[in-house]
Amino acid sequence: MAVNTSPRVSPARRDRTVAHPVRSDVRPIRVLVATAIWPTAEHPEFGSFVQSQVKALRDFGIDVGLLVLRGRWRKLIYLKGVPQLHSRLRHQQFDLIHAHYSYVGVVARTQWQVPIVLTYHGADLQGAPDSDGRYPVSERLIAAGGRLFAEFVDAVIVQNDEMAQRLRRSDVHVIPHEVDLGQFTPANRQRARAELGLDAKRPYVLFAASPHNPRKNFPLAQAAVEIVRKTHPDVELVVVHRDTQPRLALYMSACDVLAFPSRAEGSPNIIKQAMACNLPIVASGVGDIPQLIAGTEGCQGVVPTKATPLPRRC
Repeated sequence: MAVNTSPRVSPARRDRTVAHPVRSDVRPIRVLVATAIWPTAEHPEFGSFVQSQVKALRDFGIDVGLLVLRGRWRKLIYLKGVPQLHSRLRHQQFDLIHAHYSYVGVVARTQWQVPIVLTYHGADLQGAPDSDGRYPVSERLIAAGGRLFAEFVDAVIVQNDEMAQRLRRSDVHVIPHEVDLGQFTPANRQRARAELGLDAKRPYVLFAASPHNPRKNFPLAQAAVEIVRKTHPDVELVVVHRDTQPRLALYMSACDVLAFPSRAEGSPNIIKQAMACNLPIVASGVGDIPQLIAGTEGCQGVVPTKATPLPRRC
């Protein structure tokens, strides 16, 4: 497994360190992963990338504990998380806390005994745009707070170089999330369509995100498909956002192209998963998408604010 731990350097110059399994005669490092996103039966997609990372670390021999902040009221789970964290640390010893997202990092920083690695995923450092592509004052404040808080943890991980440049510290690590290649691998298209109940001959455009999330820009995907229908009336837009990872992989093998016109991203796993399934991609040039798809046959980047280029690339 190759991991990138180089701070703030261009992709061409990043060093790669090869990691080796933990020796059996050495106590494995004990890491407490703290997160407010984790899959549930109702939302198997929610935080699936954190779940896959935890599984990969455990498979690698790391002793990983898990603290999931849950509750009906999202804003209260962080307050409740403080005593939950302290209770956990009283009863178990950990060498490191790995917090996902800045709010969870704040919870982790209510103690100073265990060092903290904080992973920023995008919106917690950049803010999240609304349906008009603007950044509300509240989102700008969240982003500013995230940048400031980075000074109070022991190590910082971000998803792309642009995020690293937003921080003042010089030891930022650019480590995008991994993809489970055991799940995301090309499958026979006709068999995938038969299993999903899709037509064998109809062209399908996949939109694999919540249509209710303004940042994902679903209306642009809809508008683009409507333009495509003028010349290809049988094309259909398939929306997948509450499915398990194996079922998502099946849709990626069944569809003809992924449309991902997002307004802002860190390092979207959906792009890497689609590439692993050999699914052609039309995506906006945000986050590290341009670097991910550069030079890849069947992958195109577009401006995320206009529908016209999207169907042409499809």
